[in-house]
Amino acid sequence: MRTRQNGVAAVEFGLVALLFFTLLFSIIDWSYLFFANLSMQHAVREGARYAVTGRSDLSPVPGDRCAAARQQIREQSMGMYDRSLSTTTFKTIDSAGNIVTLGSGSCYGANQLIIVQVDSKVAALTPFVRPFFSATAGEYRFSVSATMKNEAFP
Repeated sequence: MRTRQNGVAAVEFGLVALLFFTLLFSIIDWSYLFFANLSMQHAVREGARYAVTGRSDLSPVPGDRCAAARQQIREQSMGMYDRSLSTTTFKTIDSAGNIVTLGSGSCYGANQLIIVQVDSKVAALTPFVRPFFSATAGEYRFSVSATMKNEAFP
């Protein structure tokens, strides 16, 4: 007696392909999210290094050191700053040990600590990873920061 085997390979391929592509696209998506995080970490370090030198030549507003540092972060982020809808805040530690957010245009004075913090959110590329971030509407939200001491610039 001959059994009918027509189409079995197609069904098996469909089942295995579903699992394979789910795994493949999940790996790609997680890799993209970690790439975004690492890119922003690098950019924040470079922006903080730029901020502590007292330079402001990258600023669209003359003399605004914070805007210049923000522009340096944007340039060093490989496009992730704008793509991840990032916001940058500048903070310092006061004499009582409290973290204080600085006003715009002020990256604090010479020999003071400066904390550059960037808050970002990146949407997952595929629907396979979005359930892991259901509390944040399918977005991976992260914060990166760098702390450095301002140089003794004039």
